[in-house]
Amino acid sequence: MKISFSKAMLTIAAGVVVTFSACKNSPYPGYDLDESNGMYSKFYTQNKTGVKPVEGDVVRISLVVKTATDSVLTDSKDPKFNRSGSTYFEFPLMKPEFKGSLEEALTKMFVGDSASFLISVDSMYKSKEVPPFLKKGTVLKFEVGLQKITPKAEADAIRNKKMEEQKAMMEMRKNEEPKILAKYLADNKINAKATATGLYYIETKKGNGKKPKVGELVTVNYTGRLLDGTIFDTSDEKVAKASNLFDERNPYKPYQFPLGQNKVIPGWEEGLMLMSVGSKGQLIVPSSLAYGAQGGGPIPPFSPLVFDVELMDVSTAPPVSGPKVIQGQKVN
Repeated sequence: MKISFSKAMLTIAAGVVVTFSACKNSPYPGYDLDESNGMYSKFYTQNKTGVKPVEGDVVRISLVVKTATDSVLTDSKDPKFNRSGSTYFEFPLMKPEFKGSLEEALTKMFVGDSASFLISVDSMYKSKEVPPFLKKGTVLKFEVGLQKITPKAEADAIRNKKMEEQKAMMEMRKNEEPKILAKYLADNKINAKATATGLYYIETKKGNGKKPKVGELVTVNYTGRLLDGTIFDTSDEKVAKASNLFDERNPYKPYQFPLGQNKVIPGWEEGLMLMSVGSKGQLIVPSSLAYGAQGGGPIPPFSPLVFDVELMDVSTAPPVSGPKVIQGQKVN
């Protein structure tokens, strides 16, 4: 279900609130009341001609949202709130959910206008619980600059073009994957035979322990990389630091998980059952056994992956607490 842009921004801001000195004056000096929707507005720059946005247009705005006590909830120029790398927010203008919403305020603006709008917290959360960082009966101050309007038809055409380009790129990557994988095998002089599913396992150290079975708990050290050598995940702290992947929240220790419960990508499930405790090896995993057409994070669609793995232990003990791995990547 779609939600309004203003609510989406406040949800993101819930954990990041910066407090400034509170204003002791009246909250509404200099603001004009629009009796049709109950919104107070104050324009700093106001054009008299031009085009105003309508529902479906894509708008680009600068935005600062503050509470009645001037605590900053959102700032498009602050990377703490805007992780896109830009200094603005850009989004399709939706139908207002209530009178006096940000979406309605934007329909009153021309490109180049800058204004401040006071929007009721009670109206924003009329049928929902007010977040703990807001108070009922107060208003939020939306400082807005309307930078650009892309008409709906043009925005749709741009989106459709991007979708077609994405589709073409995906098809190209799908067709190129076998060639790329074959070149990697040839360049690295890998002569191992693929399993029926297309997985390659190259043993680099023979183990003397048992082989794991479905339902057993395995303990694994690993490093995952793309075919070009880019490391995207590891259980080794030294490797993480050397690869600029280090995250202090990550414990960097061998990962334990039960086989056969979809905790990891299929390539891991199959590959680890080819190993015995104490063995080390390399799994070369086609995208069909990894992230497929979707990709994931730093992993592009239709990407074969290489994992250096060490099977340290196999047991029937219950899983221990630790970082969860979904399809071969930890989630903190």
